[in-house]
Amino acid sequence: MVRKILKSSALAALALAAAACNTVQGVGEDIESVGEAGERAID
Repeated sequence: MVRKILKSSALAALALAAAACNTVQGVGEDIESVGEAGERAID
C-alpha cells in the first residue's frame, strides 16, 4: 500500500515537473518575441 502511494506521488511530481518546464520555456519564448518586436519598433 505504501509503495503504491509513493509510486503515485513520484509519477505526479514528474508530471508536474515536466509541465513546469514547458511553461517556463513558453514564457521565455514570449519574452524573447517581445524583445525582438521592441527592437524592430526602435529601428
